[in-house]
Amino acid sequence: MTPLLRQVLSQIDGPDPRINEVVSALVSHLHAFVEEVRPTEREWAAGLGFLIDTGRACTPQRNEFILLSDMLGLTSAVDGVNNQGPEGMTPSSVEGPFHSPAPAREPGAWISHGPERSRGVPTVVHGRVLDCDGAPLPGATVDLWQAADTGLYDSQDITQTPGNLRGLFTTDADGRYWLRTIRPSSYPVPTDGTGGRLLHAVGRHPMRPAHLHLHVSAAGHRPLTTHVFMAGDPYLGSDAAYAVKDDLVRAPRERSDGAWGMDGPYEEIEFDLKLVPLTWQNEA
Repeated sequence: MTPLLRQVLSQIDGPDPRINEVVSALVSHLHAFVEEVRPTEREWAAGLGFLIDTGRACTPQRNEFILLSDMLGLTSAVDGVNNQGPEGMTPSSVEGPFHSPAPAREPGAWISHGPERSRGVPTVVHGRVLDCDGAPLPGATVDLWQAADTGLYDSQDITQTPGNLRGLFTTDADGRYWLRTIRPSSYPVPTDGTGGRLLHAVGRHPMRPAHLHLHVSAAGHRPLTTHVFMAGDPYLGSDAAYAVKDDLVRAPRERSDGAWGMDGPYEEIEFDLKLVPLTWQNEA
């Protein structure tokens, strides 16, 4: 430990022990980074400018810091240490920077109301919300959102009406939910900000594999934020947000039987969600 680091740490003595712990660890790692990398003053100033530019890129509809956290794998790392659970639980995944309140919709409602509906593949998404023993959880809420086939969410695209490709559903007595939409597409994360600058600088592509976002809540259980990814997508192994987990990948089934109120060919995605009880404790 350098004399400077010792001096800085000695003066961290606030009233909240957890804040002291976190700030001390952060300072220690940052000082170690400087000792290892030995940045020039010009490089350090550029780094600070990068953070300033990140803040300036943030708007009520877009959080560039969340995007950066995703692109560095940090969001997935935080998710991993906070969402352990019993065998059989549905794995969690990152929320991403484009969640916003979804309109409440009836079971089976279409969430696609723009021109993407005529371009995309009609898709039924359904499943059950269960506990980890397989018992249904009636009255659970399933908040689902996705990008259009253009790769844009409604909050990014003024041609989409607010709430397009979003829906808040409530499970029935058997824990079931279902809705109609279009098949999700892979898309690039925004590259016009600092997240894009970082990806370009380190030689990474900006693509996310095709997916739906879900946030699920039920009384007595830990809320779950997760994805369902489309099998066969070329970016499953190199997701820009490092969010793919094998148990979250599903292969859409092609159907043309007129079920689910569908007229003509469509695809079906079945995705059950198993939530962890609030009483669960890691015994490892």
